Parts: sequence; structure tokens; C-alpha cells
Amino acid sequence: MKKILLGLVIGATLLFAFQTCQGEQEDKSILKENSMLIQQEITNVSKLVVTEGHFAEVYNYKDSKELFGPLLRAEKKALVVVNADVTVAYDLSKIEFEVDETTKTVKINSIPNAEVKLNPDFEYYDVTADYLNQFDATDYNKIKKTVNASLMKKVQASSLLGNAENRLISELQKFYILTNSMGWQLTYQEQTIESLEALQEIKPGILP
Repeated sequence: MKKILLGLVIGATLLFAFQTCQGEQEDKSILKENSMLIQQEITNVSKLVVTEGHFAEVYNYKDSKELFGPLLRAEKKALVVVNADVTVAYDLSKIEFEVDETTKTVKINSIPNAEVKLNPDFEYYDVTADYLNQFDATDYNKIKKTVNASLMKKVQASSLLGNAENRLISELQKFYILTNSMGWQLTYQEQTIESLEALQEIKPGILP
């Protein structure tokens, strides 16, 4: 009788151990599948998000040079009309992240800055110059630098950057929705993202 009871105890113990190991293996399998699914979703979102705009600028350029003192000046001037296509882009393939299976956490360590690209088209009108003060490469470079600086100020004062950020946040929301639905956490620079609204506080910088 004792042998039968001992056999039953050993059998029950082995069955419990087997079920426990099987359960742990299933949990690990699910965890691994979830991890792979999250990484695949991040790969799917890893694209170039681009917002486009158009700006115009009219610039009056004048330059004068003294000849033989202040009594005589040689002048030159031009009316410059600039039409510029502007793009604001986030390259999401450059997102730095970690997937921590132990804590079920997706850690976003850094988000790439927005890159602003200006593509101006210059048209010159009413170009006049005295014989001793002709237009040269220095003038055109100066005009280009001044106009680009002015255009950048217009871009920063416009809704273009805000629209680009909204598109970025829209893509990041996919991370939160997926991780939240699977019982995982999403963090950005060690701060836990607890709601979609919290993503609005993420403010990447801008690269000219």
C-alpha cells in the first residue's frame, strides 16, 4: 500500500512539474511572439514622414562702394523674386529603441530631429550696376544666404512644423496602441507613456 501511495505521490509530482514547465514554455513562446510582433510594427513604421510647403519672398538687394572717398559711390541693385519649396521630414528609421522582454517594455531612447530643406528658385529683375561695382559671385552668395535665413524664419512662424510634428505623433501612437493592447509598457527617455495625450509632450528638435 505504501508503495502505491508513494507511486501516486511521485506521479503527481512529475505531472505537476511537467505542467509547470509546459506552462512556462508557453508563456515564453507568447512573450517571444509579442516581442517579434512589436519589432515588426516598429519596422513597418520606420519610414520617412514628409510635410511639404511653399513660400515666396521678394527681396531688394542694394550695394554701394565708395570710390576716391565718400564723394563718389558706385552702386548696384537688383529685385529678387524667390519661390521656395520646403520640406520638413522625420526619418523614423533612425529611431533608437529597445525591446525588454523581461519587463515587457518598449523603450524609445531617441527620436530623430526634423530636417528642414529649402529649395529656392531665384529670379532676378531690374538688375543694374555701375561699371566699377559689377555683380559677382559674392553678391549672389550674399543674396542666397539672406533669403534662406528669411525663409527659415517664415517656416518657423508657419504651421508647417506643427503639421510635421502631428504626423510624427500619429506614427508614434501606433507604438502605444500596440504595446498597450498587449499589456506592455512604452517609455520615452525613461518616462512611461501612459496615454495617447502624453505623446503630445514629445518635442524633437529641428535640423536646418
